Amino acid sequence: MKIFCIGHNYEAHAKELKNLLPAEPVIFMKPDTALLRNNAPFYIPNFSGEVHHEVELVFRINRLGKGINEKFAHRYYNEIGLGIDFTARDIQYQLMQKGLPWEKCKAFDGSAVISEFVDVNHYSNPNAISFRLEVNGDVRQHGNSGDMLFGVDRIISELSKYFTLKIGDLIYTGTPAGIGAVAIGDRLKGFIEDECFFDFVVK
Repeated sequence: MKIFCIGHNYEAHAKELKNLLPAEPVIFMKPDTALLRNNAPFYIPNFSGEVHHEVELVFRINRLGKGINEKFAHRYYNEIGLGIDFTARDIQYQLMQKGLPWEKCKAFDGSAVISEFVDVNHYSNPNAISFRLEVNGDVRQHGNSGDMLFGVDRIISELSKYFTLKIGDLIYTGTPAGIGAVAIGDRLKGFIEDECFFDFVVK
């Protein structure tokens, strides 16, 4: 099982990080040891002093595919969930300044919160699904899948140029604006539309 992540996929988020808008999906990956399931607490790693939350819609691949045409990409997923791509922002800035890969800041243990999944057709318009993150009861991030620079079908097509997609692979589709640091004692709740998908604490 592979975990694909898409960076800078919402215009406002790219701007808040002072990044140029990408011409194609920005792809990076996490190992399965990054997954944090079942509302388990997130432990801030001792190597970072600034871990940021990034809430994201997550799609799960349901069939084997390679070289997928975008117009057929909808056949390769039917479930959606919600996740967080935790990022050690201080480490990321250090890596970026040196032109180094992101794994140390993005792929560490527990950095990929994942909820349970539901059928995409649970939503009346799969191309305009709203979601949000609350921290201690305050809305920190909110987004809508319709605002993605690259929709999930385009992402799947792009990924499949380079990687064989397998059943169970996960795609974190990028985060909207509003990222911020988490602190010990914070309670994070994530919603798709008005349904809670995760609820956990930071330790």
